[in-house]
Amino acid sequence: MSWPQVADALSVLALVADLLVLTALAGFLISRLTAPGRDLWKRARDGLAPYALPAAFAVAVVASAGSLYFQYGAGFVPCALCWYQRICMYPETLLLGIATFRRDLYTARRFVAPLALCGALLSVYHYQLERFPTQPTVSCGIGEPVCSAAYFNIFGFISIAYMALSAFLLIATLLLLAREPEPAGEEEGELVTVVSRERPGVSASAGPR
Repeated sequence: MSWPQVADALSVLALVADLLVLTALAGFLISRLTAPGRDLWKRARDGLAPYALPAAFAVAVVASAGSLYFQYGAGFVPCALCWYQRICMYPETLLLGIATFRRDLYTARRFVAPLALCGALLSVYHYQLERFPTQPTVSCGIGEPVCSAAYFNIFGFISIAYMALSAFLLIATLLLLAREPEPAGEEEGELVTVVSRERPGVSASAGPR
């Protein structure tokens, strides 16, 4: 598989990520305006919540693998801002993997969300340098590429910096959509409460010990 094909595939994924982020934002805004919109948003969020954390991990894996492919497979030398964005993305892959395995949403939000925010800001700055290359910019050193030079522009606007921005925003959105798993004993407690209401004399504390 050649690098243009990989770039095309990742560009499509970036557009899908953008669509998901915009859909989530629109759903949130609609939920604040109407009661039916609020109910629809709640149902959609409840349906997506169990898959949000694993999906964020998958996004981080694809983004990290894509950056490594462009460097070692396609031979693209990363600029300074590319490295700064990698510093934000690579730890996210490890942290989200651990959080997904342990179902630890609190840790994921506490440590990954700031990295995603920093990475998104760096990507925005990097991308606008590509759009307006006459600004002062930086490079990794003599003979290395400047940060305003894009290796490609798929569909006329998607570069590596744009892909990184899409990944960071989608990860942040998925972390906001995720929900902590319910405690194992919660459903049992609810069942005992229902039984105690239907059968007088059955104590709510008579559940499994």
